[in-house]
Amino acid sequence: MIRQLALSAVAVLALCACSSRQPPPASSSTASPSATASAPASNPAAQPSSSIGASPASIRSAADSPLALPASSKWQPGVNYDVVSPAQPTNAPPGKVQVMEVFWLACPHCYTLEPYIRAWRKTMPSYVQFVRVPVMWGPVQQAHARLFYTLEALRRNDLVAKAFQYIHTLETRTGSESILVGSSPGNTLRIQEAFAAKNGVSAAAFASAYDSFDVNTQLQQAEDIQQTYAVDSTPTIIVDGRYKTNPDMAGGEQQLIELIDFLTKWDHEHVQRS
Repeated sequence: MIRQLALSAVAVLALCACSSRQPPPASSSTASPSATASAPASNPAAQPSSSIGASPASIRSAADSPLALPASSKWQPGVNYDVVSPAQPTNAPPGKVQVMEVFWLACPHCYTLEPYIRAWRKTMPSYVQFVRVPVMWGPVQQAHARLFYTLEALRRNDLVAKAFQYIHTLETRTGSESILVGSSPGNTLRIQEAFAAKNGVSAAAFASAYDSFDVNTQLQQAEDIQQTYAVDSTPTIIVDGRYKTNPDMAGGEQQLIELIDFLTKWDHEHVQRS
């Protein structure tokens, strides 16, 4: 399953269909050198991700859902979105509808969707809570997830966008460093520290956050989310713990934004107020 990082980054991304069914381009390990296999859970209300139940959700037909479904001639359950049954709790405040994007920094489809998400976030309704959760399929995805949460812990969310851009700007660079992952956990830390240092983050601060309790906890929660919603491709959008969709199901990136607006409005008016 594990491919050698001797492949160029261009070849790596060409192989990637952003699906867990594809062999992930990875090194032998990208976990933090001193991180444990699973971090202790902390209060989910304090985390920027969804609360998770004990057992994974299954995706079923609309007929299996005990709740009324959004009525639309354009958006059809089982075609444009799947119904998550049972619906999962989220940590959205009362009256808020959570929109979760499960993504991967090296996924070209996520990168294509990014400008649509960025524009939508500027105009999304006040009742929407947007959260982003990195996928955890294999070592490369886990390395990128650790980078994502490390930058969040450092309050440098601006560098997430820079990392996205860096990974997908491959015209003049090849090799594993192009995707901010090394051939060993130590090399991965060094490469990511260097990226952060170029953007004003000290190596000491980065290393401290990189293997912190909060980051390890969030990584475990991301793993739980992936399993709960059976995420096998990126980007995957989860609306209010009830609906699961992606650009292909919606018919394209702009259509996905329209579908998100439709589902969030429905849940705000019919579920959150019930």
